[in-house]
Amino acid sequence: MKNVVRNFLVLLLLSLASVASFAANEQESNSYIYKIQPGDIISIAVWKEEDLQSDVLIRPDSAFSFPLIGEISTKNKSVADIKKEIANKLEKFIPQPDVSVSLRQINGNKIYVIGKVNRPGEFALTKPLDVMQALSLAGGTATFAELDDIIILRRENGTQHAIPFDYPEVERGSKLEQNIILLSGDVVVVP
Repeated sequence: MKNVVRNFLVLLLLSLASVASFAANEQESNSYIYKIQPGDIISIAVWKEEDLQSDVLIRPDSAFSFPLIGEISTKNKSVADIKKEIANKLEKFIPQPDVSVSLRQINGNKIYVIGKVNRPGEFALTKPLDVMQALSLAGGTATFAELDDIIILRRENGTQHAIPFDYPEVERGSKLEQNIILLSGDVVVVP
């Protein structure tokens, strides 16, 4: 009888763990929805309205202008968010507008790798990218790089701060939390 109860409890705990894992993975995947950046180009079309079709460059202030509705901010918005906002604003002029918005070019979502790497430069963030992947894109580190003093420069709310990254620790499989997902505008500095 004790074995049956123990096996039941083990199965129950495993089930709860898999549900929690699924919820965490679902939340993590939702956090990677691409947000439109300055420099990106989006294509907007309103079905059966030829004058309401255009490619739009997102300005440095994260906004663009569109006929009939004026200025639209893209700050912290996805393609779906922008589509919904355009449709809502067009309803004043067009009954039930059928709006499509697509991302034509990702020009504003970049990270930079500088210092003692084989190919320093800017790299487009077309998918979530961590520090090790960014260093790989930059051709790896150069011979005399100080691998335990790498930093990531990040600007948040107008303030820049440095995030330390110790390559040898991550390479050994310890302190993996340092291998953060990079955000648009991050600079990886390899001294």
